[in-house]
Amino acid sequence: MNHRIKTFVFKCLDILPSAIGYKIYHQLQNFSENKDVNRKIQSTESTFKEFVKICDTLKIAINQKSIIEIGSGWLPIFPYFLLYLGKVKKVLSFDLNEHYQKKAISSFNALFATKYKVTIDASTDNQFNLPSGIDYFPCQNIINSSISDADIVFSRFVLEHVTPSDIYEMHKKFKSDLKKGTHIVHFISPSDHRAYSDKSLSLQDFLKYSKQEWDSIQTKFDYHNRLRLPQYLDIFKSLDLEVIYLTYDVTKEGTSSYDLFQKLEIHSDYKGFSTEKLTAGSINIVLKI
Repeated sequence: MNHRIKTFVFKCLDILPSAIGYKIYHQLQNFSENKDVNRKIQSTESTFKEFVKICDTLKIAINQKSIIEIGSGWLPIFPYFLLYLGKVKKVLSFDLNEHYQKKAISSFNALFATKYKVTIDASTDNQFNLPSGIDYFPCQNIINSSISDADIVFSRFVLEHVTPSDIYEMHKKFKSDLKKGTHIVHFISPSDHRAYSDKSLSLQDFLKYSKQEWDSIQTKFDYHNRLRLPQYLDIFKSLDLEVIYLTYDVTKEGTSSYDLFQKLEIHSDYKGFSTEKLTAGSINIVLKI
């Protein structure tokens, strides 16, 4: 959907009573998310392969390990890759919302089983047709949840939609509640998501706005914290979490992305960062407690 239309729709939903706004939002997103499941599986498979590659590089074993997923999304695609291809023992998936639907997951079970030649036993008594080995915790902020002992914490394109204060509190909880040596793996997409549907926008377009201006554009349905790489690192380092792995894309001179960025008048809030740190994208980071 064009980002201007999407913003208009979200603005309309935002002025409705919260319960009604979220109900309509859920219906719209549910239609959108289930439109092209194969494409989403393919995209998530790429993330899974990168996750395994990083774990192999760092000699982090995932076989028969317990993993906490932050942000369940609409379908348990990544947990299924972990369970059936990664052979993990258990995935505990936390989400602020409840997006899973039994009918959609039943269809997904059949599709995933056929595509990857695995047997999915969804005869468990949970209400979402999830197999044993995947525990779903909807409508829960992990900051206020009781978390079991886990070997790895993982998030995929979630952290950019979390407030800086909650990112701090979340990692403070991990450090206090999880055992020393636990790994935290984040895949972060820090770019302006509106640019994905409008190629005339820079991937850093939202950096031209003040906080007040940006807050007047976004809503609770499409919140983006706009944190730059050094700001994420400052949060992690303030909790004395060890950064043991870090990669990110850099916008290169001579590309259309670089040209669009050069045309921006960056807001004074971001003037202290280098071009590399402002444009750093596709951030993959591993922390160690």
